[in-house]
Amino acid sequence: MPVTSQLLRGLPRAKVLASGLLPCPQPQPQLAPAVYRPAARRPSHMWQSLQPTRSYQTTPGLHSYILTPPQVNSILKANEYSFKVPEFDGKNVSSVMGFESNQLPANAPIEDRRSAATCLQTRGMLFGVFDGHAGCACAQALSERLFYYIAVSLLPHDTLCELEAAVEAGRALSPILQWQKHPNDYFSREAQTLYFNSLRTYWQELIDLTSPGEVPETREALLNAFKRLDNDISLEAQVGDPNAFLHYWVLRVAFSGATACVAHVDGPDLFIANAGDARAVLGVQEEDGSFSAHTLSNDHCAQNEEEVARIRGEHPPSERKTVIRQDRLLGQLMPFRAFGDVKFKWSIELQKRVLESGPDQLHENEQTKFIPPNYHTPPYLTAEPEITYHRLRPQDRFMVIGSDGLWETLHRQEVVRVVGEYLTGVHQRQPLTVGGYRVTLGQMQGLLEERKARVSSAFEDQNSSTHLMRHAVGNNEFGTVDHERLSKMLSLPEELARMYRDDITIIITQFNPHVVGAQRQEGES
Repeated sequence: MPVTSQLLRGLPRAKVLASGLLPCPQPQPQLAPAVYRPAARRPSHMWQSLQPTRSYQTTPGLHSYILTPPQVNSILKANEYSFKVPEFDGKNVSSVMGFESNQLPANAPIEDRRSAATCLQTRGMLFGVFDGHAGCACAQALSERLFYYIAVSLLPHDTLCELEAAVEAGRALSPILQWQKHPNDYFSREAQTLYFNSLRTYWQELIDLTSPGEVPETREALLNAFKRLDNDISLEAQVGDPNAFLHYWVLRVAFSGATACVAHVDGPDLFIANAGDARAVLGVQEEDGSFSAHTLSNDHCAQNEEEVARIRGEHPPSERKTVIRQDRLLGQLMPFRAFGDVKFKWSIELQKRVLESGPDQLHENEQTKFIPPNYHTPPYLTAEPEITYHRLRPQDRFMVIGSDGLWETLHRQEVVRVVGEYLTGVHQRQPLTVGGYRVTLGQMQGLLEERKARVSSAFEDQNSSTHLMRHAVGNNEFGTVDHERLSKMLSLPEELARMYRDDITIIITQFNPHVVGAQRQEGES
């Protein structure tokens, strides 16, 4: 099968149809650090790159540029990050040994974001993947803000009072989070005062709503943090800002959107808060050494019957046939839960009022005035997360959180197998399958030799998320990494890359089985 035909198989569909959604303008360099670019190109806009139908006449470029293995490695490793957690941090023994993460852009700039941090005022670690659509602004805001909202939601009443007293007295605040970030993971300095003021208003309300000595539950804290941040994103866009840049920024955040999948790990207690179609999967090591996948979150999309029933139940029977069309919300949006996306939440009157009073860049753009069809009873979209809980066991060796760009290319069982074999160095030799293809004996011998070579080269990657990304992009129909395919996929011009795959973001968290086992025993005694 020609490589071009192979690349066309499983072509991901755009998460948002192009009509009426705000593009993410090319940011300043620090907002989207440069990654490898195979060739110069003219500027393009999201409206063009997300069109569901495109001419493939430019695909000869797929055959004209083959990257060398060092060049492939340079691209794959550009955004990799790893962090080893001290076994004892001065307060408690950690069930997390460490984590590794990576990102691979398809959009330009990449619309995915990632975050990882340790809660300093309470306990536990936070990991999050944020998959943006209709631009990068909303995902960027989530990557900076959501963990603060969660951390504040977890604080006891007395600690919240101490925070407020410090601000009132002009004293320095004790840090709430310790971030673990790649140098390319950008923070918006211009918006920090705005973000802090909204966060402070939130903790002031928490003080009023709680009592001395009260300690919040993790499930409720996660739920409140998600809902409150989405509400603040909406409110900030409605109020605007005297600063022209910030006014435009808060509108970009609100009119773009992002899904979020966040894990909170504290000892053996693992909570997942998910809104959208990013996914968390647990890698469980069986007695025979093999790995099985345990899904920790549910995708909120048309393939989830409970989600379909929920949405239809929230709107009149007259909208039953229109609220979900072609597996999209109102025929437009693939995820059924997301932050931002006020075009699916605000009334038509509010949208018009905000756009008319907004910067010229907004109300002069006809695309932003687009109203989804059959828009009768908003809101149609929510950022309320689905919370799941799992008590870690010694056999739970690692967790993979990935944007849907990963799960579109690899089944969760394959993801867990690839990561498990990488981390343990033990390769489960399954019978060689060829997926129904007719192969000659010579081709079969080549596949066997390739598998043998793969085992010997498995540790070329020093990062498990990079190793998984290599498989996600380079896997062929026989389940092995094809360097030629990998090279061609990574050398696609920016205007073509999104047609063949989505942005991919991966966080792999490794657990300490000895600590988990001891913590479980302590909890049961």
